[in-house]
Amino acid sequence: MSAATSTIDPAEVAKFEAMAAEWWDPAGKFKPLHMMNPVRLDYIRSQIAAEFDRDPTAKRPFEGLRLLDIGCGGGLLCEPMARLGATVVGADAAERNIPVAQLHAEQSGLDIDYRHTTAEAMAAAGEKFDVVLNMEVVEHVADPLAYLTACRELLKPGGLHLCSTINRNAKSFGMAILGAEWVMRWLPKGTHDWNKFITPDELYDLIRRAGMEPLDRKGYVFNPVSWQWKISDRDLSVNYVTAAVAPV
Repeated sequence: MSAATSTIDPAEVAKFEAMAAEWWDPAGKFKPLHMMNPVRLDYIRSQIAAEFDRDPTAKRPFEGLRLLDIGCGGGLLCEPMARLGATVVGADAAERNIPVAQLHAEQSGLDIDYRHTTAEAMAAAGEKFDVVLNMEVVEHVADPLAYLTACRELLKPGGLHLCSTINRNAKSFGMAILGAEWVMRWLPKGTHDWNKFITPDELYDLIRRAGMEPLDRKGYVFNPVSWQWKISDRDLSVNYVTAAVAPV
């Protein structure tokens, strides 16, 4: 959205501003993502740096890389990736998320290409990226294999795919649904369907069937004492993330 566009409706902009404030409010309804974002960013930064031989301590280490964030929401990952130098496209199937993300990026002085579209549509259009971020989305789609196949088609040869989701077991039901949705009320009830959760082995199998080669997987573990998330090499019992590459 540009202030120079003659079709802007100030009342509608005001609505988006209110929504954007909620997306970016660390104490608002998106609090869980804000709490998890530091560990998500640590993992993303380290994997991209390793795969493309970049210095993660540099000011803009991802300069020259084209990155897609599928299911970008309000842009919580797109914005730090843009600040790290990547050329960023944020895509979301939920139409109203796009103007929210656009508005916040404009307010932040960032140039991010946000689109209301799907992975399948972008793959059909021949779009190609060095990196595809696929974070907390695969558990919400109707056909995970078809979705992951579209993500692979979006990658350049040797491109990097990062995918995070939720394991399917009794612990994940207790923490991700009963705890996060019913007790803590961090998320609206019904946000997640436990039956659509995917185990790490199932996800690795889907990634391979989609035509990618798994490289790594780590867990995101919440510490209720320190009230912080950390990355774990061993505990993938609830939230976890994977890295995979497309064939060269």
